[in-house]
This record gives sequence, structure tokens and C-alpha cells, in this order.
Amino acid sequence: MKKLGEIALGIVTGIGGFLEAGSIATASQAGSEFGFQLAWVMLLGTASLACLMEMTGRLAAVSHRSYADLMRERFGVRFFLLPLVALLLVSFLSLAAEVGGVAITLEMATGISLRWWAIPVALLGWALLWRGTFGLMEKGTAIFGLVALVFAVGAFKLHPHWPDVAKALLPSTPSHDRARYWYIAVSVLGASISPYLYVFYSAGAIEGGWTVDDLGVNRMTVSLGNIFGGALAICVVVVAAMVLAPGHVKVDSFEPISRMLVTPLGEAGFVLFAATLFVTCFGTTLEIALAMAYLLAEGFGWAWSQNLRPSKDARFSMTYTVAILAAAVPIVLGMNPFALTNIAMVLTAASLPVTVLPLIVLMNDRRILYRDTNGWMSNAALVIISVMAIALFVAAIPLQVTGGG
Repeated sequence: MKKLGEIALGIVTGIGGFLEAGSIATASQAGSEFGFQLAWVMLLGTASLACLMEMTGRLAAVSHRSYADLMRERFGVRFFLLPLVALLLVSFLSLAAEVGGVAITLEMATGISLRWWAIPVALLGWALLWRGTFGLMEKGTAIFGLVALVFAVGAFKLHPHWPDVAKALLPSTPSHDRARYWYIAVSVLGASISPYLYVFYSAGAIEGGWTVDDLGVNRMTVSLGNIFGGALAICVVVVAAMVLAPGHVKVDSFEPISRMLVTPLGEAGFVLFAATLFVTCFGTTLEIALAMAYLLAEGFGWAWSQNLRPSKDARFSMTYTVAILAAAVPIVLGMNPFALTNIAMVLTAASLPVTVLPLIVLMNDRRILYRDTNGWMSNAALVIISVMAIALFVAAIPLQVTGGG
């Protein structure tokens, strides 16, 4: 029963925690500008993330060490500095975008400028991290995040032609504006395969005390959670395609997105969207801040655990404190959260090789995984993801210039 409970929590986390500022923004842009056409990119991103999370979870369960810890030991401190700096940079940008997402929700609700909300949001997040445990944060984020199911309800109430949606799950070429199409595709992949997700997942496996007996739970949690979460992201594309695309609405802020659920759900749709953006962005704020702390602590051998009192892991606690408070500064200074989100997603996509490529070595090292190294299918999937990561690294910045504006 305990394992079933863990699987159920993993599925709920996938449903309620898959969406955040980056996913909502990029999925809405995809639907509003290209209809259902980019749904296949959502599917590709979901499958890639599931593979990476399964592997980093397996690493942690078998070795009892996190991905960042093993990467630093296997490749050395000098090499580790490259993914460390890259991940801290893109994670910080994403963290600032998520703080901005929460703040803009509060601006919608109160009329008070988001710049006044950034510091209170950061302080509330810090207080929860300082006083809460890993289990409390994980369960709270998952349960409250279920409000994101409103996008699935909205999609079904709009009655799209589902065969057309299914057809869009197969890769296709753009019908117009190739640069813009591929720019949004890269942004969607950056939002779907954010490295902080598998860094956080690997550390969470250590926090949960996983062993080889939990490998089945790992596979089921990753598979079902990502299937449901990915389906929810595709529902955002569907809603945007049905509501925003016919009116040629340009999505360059969260305002037009906030109104797209009004068509299928009435004025309640606006309230539910605001609740979804608030909960998912706030939950992701906590996760990214923790992921940054995990990354530094694991890489440099500090004491770390969200379940320890801050006095027992002072450097770990100080890291997430500085990260979450510093992330509020760009919003206070007037940076546009939506623009910041787009930049963060493209740079996240560009950073993927430094965290994906080392997995090829680690997942085939019998000194670490013993009998649980990758089989040929897992290696084939990892090679495909690695090639895609390199392509994203090469294409991301040029596409930001030519298609991102």
C-alpha cells in the first residue's frame, strides 16, 4: 500500500506540477500562432523528460547518491563547474520568471503592481522552505496543483476535432513563418525538459530514502506522472488554438492567456486560471530554489536535506535563501515576467547538453549501477535525447534572434 501511495502521489505531482509559467506561456504561444501543429513537440518533451527522470531516479535509488554528486565525482570538479554555472544561470532566470508569475497573478487580483508583490512572494516562499519538510512541500504542491486540471476541462468543453489533435502529435513542418515555428518549438522543449526537474527528482529520491526495491515505483511514477502532465500541457495548446488562434490574438504577456478559459467556462474561467498560475508558479518557485541548493550542496559535499533543521545544513539553507530573494530583484526592477520566461526557456534548451551528455557515461557504469545499467533501448533513447540537446544548443540563440523578436 505504501508503494501504491507513492505512485499515486507521483501521478498527482505530474498532473498538478507539470505546468508552470514556462509551460503555460510557451504552450499558449504555440496554440495561438500555430493551432494544434506543435502538439508533437509537447509529446517529444514529455517523453524526453520521463526518460531523464527515470534514469536520474534509478541512479539515486541504486547508488544512494544524487546525480550532481556522481557527476562531480566521475568527471571531476573542473568539468562539474560547467554544468554548475550553466544550471545556476538558467535556473535563476526561471526562478525569477516564476516569482514574476505569482506576482502578476496577485496584480490581476488586486490591481496593485506586480513590482510590489515580488518581495512578499519571495519571503513567503523562503519561510515555507525554512520551516517546512520535503514531504510537506511535495504533497502541498501536488494537491493544490490539481487546480491545473481546469485546462483539461476547458479543452473538452470546447469540443475540438480530436482526430486533428491526434494527427498533430506526429512531427510536421510549419505552414508559415518557419523561424517563429522553430523558435516556439525550442521554447516548448526548454520548458518541458528543464534540468532543474531531474536534478530535483534525483535529490528527492535521496530525501525519500529510495533503494533498489523502489525501482518499480520510480518507473511507474515517472511514466504515469509525465503522461498525465504532458496531456495537460497539450490541453493548454488545444485551448489556445480554439480560443486565441481564430482571433489572431498575439500572446506577448499573461493577460491574453488569462482570458482564454473564459470562453469555455465563463467568468469562473478567469478565476480558475489565476488560481492555476498562482499555485503552479509558487510551487515551482519552491522547487527551483531547492534544486539550486541541492546542486551546490551535492556538488561540493555540503550537508543537505530539506528535512534537516537549517542550523544542521547552514550552507544549503543559505543557498535557497539567497536564490529566492535575489530572484525577486529583476521583477522589482521592472523586468517583464513573460519576456523573462521566454528568454529563460530558450537558454534552458541551450544548456541541456551539459547535463544530458554525462548521463551516457554514468548510466553505463557498472561500478555505480551494478546490474541496473541501461539496456540498449534506454541507451538508444538517451543518444536520441543527446543529439536533440546538441541541436538545441546550436539552434537556440539564432532562433531567439530570428524568431523570438
